[in-house]
This record gives sequence, C-alpha cells and structure tokens, in this order.
Amino acid sequence: MQLQYFLLLAAALFCIGIYGLITSRNAVRVLMSIELLLNAVNLNLMAFSNYLDSVVIKGQVFTVFVITVAAAEAAVGLAIVLAIYRNRDTVDMEQFNLLKW
Repeated sequence: MQLQYFLLLAAALFCIGIYGLITSRNAVRVLMSIELLLNAVNLNLMAFSNYLDSVVIKGQVFTVFVITVAAAEAAVGLAIVLAIYRNRDTVDMEQFNLLKW
C-alpha cells in the first residue's frame, strides 16, 4: 500500500483525538483521546519506517517504546481519575478543583 493512505488514516485518528481532547469534559474520554493521539503517532512511525527502509526496524522499536509509555500513562491517569472520583463522586473535568489554591 502507498504511504499516503497510512498518513491519511493517521491524520484522521489524530484529528479525532484532538476533537475529543478539546470537547470532552469527562476525564476518561480525555484519556481515551490521548491514546488515540499516541496511536496516530505510532501509525506514522510504522508507515515511515516501512517506507524509508523496510529492513531496519527503527520505527517499530520507537513504536514499542511509545506503547509502553502509553500503557503507563493510562494506568497512572486512571488511578488519578479513580481517586478523584472517590473524593468528588464525579469525573467531570470542570469539577476538578482539588489543585487550586
């Protein structure tokens, strides 16, 4: 397949992630939008790695690192959201005023 198709799909995923990040007030949806953004980046890394040099797997190695960081980010983010939900009984982003003075 051609590189343009992968880049178009990655751009669509990235735009959906940005839209969800900007418009969502739910913290779990925000975390899911960040995961969409990271998956779009992973798709770009894989596409460019395959397009430029399919023998060397540099893009795949970076993708594995991004997936690892994304898993850690999701675990920590969900733990924080769960702790806030236990204290506030909501996951609405506008209700999070725990860190304000």
